[in-house]
Amino acid sequence: MSNSIGSGSSPVSSASDPAVINRFFSGSAWIEGTALDQLDEMSRLPGVSEIAAFPDLHPGKYGATGVAVLSSRLHPLLIGNDIGCGMSLFGLDLPLRKLKIDKAAERLRRLETQAIGEGREWLAETGLPADLAPDALGTIGGGNHFCELQAVEDLAEGGRAAGLDDQGLYLLVHSGSRALGATVFSQTLAAHSGLAAGLDSGSEAGAAWLASHDRCVAWASLNRRLIAARAAAALRADLRLIADIPHNLVRRSDRGFVHYKGAAAVAPGELAPIAGSRASRSHVVVASADIGRSLGGISHGAGRKYDRATMHGRVGRNRSEREQLLRNAWGGIAICDDRALVVEEAASAYKDAGQVVSDLEKVGLIVGLASLRPLVTFKKAVDEAEVEQRRRKPEYRREGGRGHERY
Repeated sequence: MSNSIGSGSSPVSSASDPAVINRFFSGSAWIEGTALDQLDEMSRLPGVSEIAAFPDLHPGKYGATGVAVLSSRLHPLLIGNDIGCGMSLFGLDLPLRKLKIDKAAERLRRLETQAIGEGREWLAETGLPADLAPDALGTIGGGNHFCELQAVEDLAEGGRAAGLDDQGLYLLVHSGSRALGATVFSQTLAAHSGLAAGLDSGSEAGAAWLASHDRCVAWASLNRRLIAARAAAALRADLRLIADIPHNLVRRSDRGFVHYKGAAAVAPGELAPIAGSRASRSHVVVASADIGRSLGGISHGAGRKYDRATMHGRVGRNRSEREQLLRNAWGGIAICDDRALVVEEAASAYKDAGQVVSDLEKVGLIVGLASLRPLVTFKKAVDEAEVEQRRRKPEYRREGGRGHERY
């Protein structure tokens, strides 16, 4: 059978009963029927015994996203190609009162050109092979990845006790293992035609995938740290790590392997960010002592409400609308020079992160500490050399004609 899960193919057969599915979301959560169908199919995967589903649950290519899955077998399809993807929150020593958003946006536009030293040296310092994609370190990638400058909007007493400051500035970085994880995934797909059945962790293939997986997770964490270092350099500030929480990975437990598929992996008392969108608030929460009920998982963000293809035609139908999408109600600015990405990542593509946090609080998995508003969101900037080249072209050439607008 094919490797596909939950995309119209026949369900994976299993001699055992379906796994227990624990739903940690309320009736107010926006959950598509397709995601629920995929959840049911995932419960029948070989070796799977328990699934925790969260309020950001939405359909994915290889099963529903926004879940933690306990299994005696390894399921690389559930983790996908961005192995180790996660979110890291950093505090800056730059006070909010000194921030000028336009100036900060101008500096952050050059984020990925900031010098951070040699990638090989960073890899060696982290204990990773020096030839493990050193040139890609410190890069964000596409899709829903970003580096965002934020300020506290609301702060609970627990947030103050945790060291959060309503007069400070923060960086939230969302990225993963880039082409490294994609290469591991494609090689695994090519080597195993029946990957939907998973891999035996004790087999040579299972051990090899786990080893590659662990390297990708470590690389992705380093990548987020170096993205933040570049942003801090652009803003001429120092930074401190507050939380580094992956959400696409496998962790070993005394009951088997927990697969976090778009679900933040947290321990009791650990702080974690839950991202909103570039025009809505993100949140900082702390995991409760009862987090074991959900296999140590919570939502990592709001979750998509509409897929990328659906967003085209909903918003951004002309230049004016797309320009409006690059601003938010707090005067915040989004840096995104990819016209399609502007539309696909519009705030309306996502669920309400506040509702997600509320659902998780109601079931006792987390306590909310703070909400943060987006001030500058960096997603993609055109190459500076390309910008200069376009500036030197005649006006009619620079515009590119109708249908070729650029930001």
